[in-house]
Amino acid sequence: MTEMVHGAIPVRASDPVLPRWWRTIDKWSMTSILVLFGIGLLLGLAASVPLATRNGLDPFYYVQRQAFFGVMAMLAMVGCSMLTPNGVRRLGVLGFLAAFAALAVLPFAGTDFGKGAVRWFSLGFASFQPSEFLKPGFVILTGWLMAASQELNGPPGKRISFAVTMVIVAFLSMQPDFGQAALILFGWSVVYFVAGAPMVLIGGFMGAVVFAGTLFYESSEHFARRIDGFLNPDLDPRTQLGYATNAIMEGGFFGVGVGEGQVKWSLPDAHTDFIIAVAAEEYGLILVLCIIALYGVVVVRSLFRLMRERDPFIRLAGTGLACIFGVQAMINMGVAVRLLPAKGMTLPFVSYGGSSVIAAGITVGMLLALTRTRPQGQIGDILFKRGR
Repeated sequence: MTEMVHGAIPVRASDPVLPRWWRTIDKWSMTSILVLFGIGLLLGLAASVPLATRNGLDPFYYVQRQAFFGVMAMLAMVGCSMLTPNGVRRLGVLGFLAAFAALAVLPFAGTDFGKGAVRWFSLGFASFQPSEFLKPGFVILTGWLMAASQELNGPPGKRISFAVTMVIVAFLSMQPDFGQAALILFGWSVVYFVAGAPMVLIGGFMGAVVFAGTLFYESSEHFARRIDGFLNPDLDPRTQLGYATNAIMEGGFFGVGVGEGQVKWSLPDAHTDFIIAVAAEEYGLILVLCIIALYGVVVVRSLFRLMRERDPFIRLAGTGLACIFGVQAMINMGVAVRLLPAKGMTLPFVSYGGSSVIAAGITVGMLLALTRTRPQGQIGDILFKRGR
């Protein structure tokens, strides 16, 4: 009956899974992700060799590990993209519960690897960062709760999701990891806004965020040091931001040449947080613009496809996933050019990091699953029939 009223996309029930998946997936977004991962390996060949040399390892040790984790991420992305919306919801909620439990245990069993923030579990052969896996599950949970709150006699999903958000932000602030906390707040705000949040509440929430930021600035030396460094007009050329800024300026439009960059020898995080500085120095503005365009393709195409969806959960969760993916990339690049304070956030699929790249694969896989073409009619069908 639903198909008779709203219209449907014809589907052949006998279609095998893989052909049906390939026909309904957003191929432009998937191709963009594969190209981003390829660029990450290319940049890793340059950026990670100095670190491996300093640590007495094989020159391509980190590149090999990134390739291994990247293959796992691609498999996770393809696997998640084959899920139905109900499957995405189940995986997201279960993943959130597991990541949240790990986050709660982190203060007692985690390590900081000498970086001053307890964000990881050391597994010996690798490390695990719960907050990376928490983000996609949190967005799925938030989208589900807010979609359920729109139903007749539905639960108070907006209030429940807000309470969960505050608990997560408190745990992340204890590490401290204000960058991930800000990303969690942003993800909740996006989903709440799409769900129909009153502008008065949005304004009040923004004011509360400013107040909390001021409070953290007064009470956290770690937070205050990063804000002061960002606001200071005199940039110390011997800091990470100083090296990154100089490398970007040296690169110019075409770069200094493959393998000729010097910033990778000065920055301890050249292969992670400041990978875009290596790209800008060796390959110039051209590669940086290509990287930005690839992220833009994924985010913009996903949002356009989600605009046609009539299922509230798919619209809310998909929009949240697309936005946190794009904003994380924007934050990483914004820090490198000193538009934002230092956050310690990776560039998805490009920076080195097992937790980061696998979690990004899960995030994009869920997004691809939610933006697949489905035989359910679109919101435009309803609007068109109402207008007649």
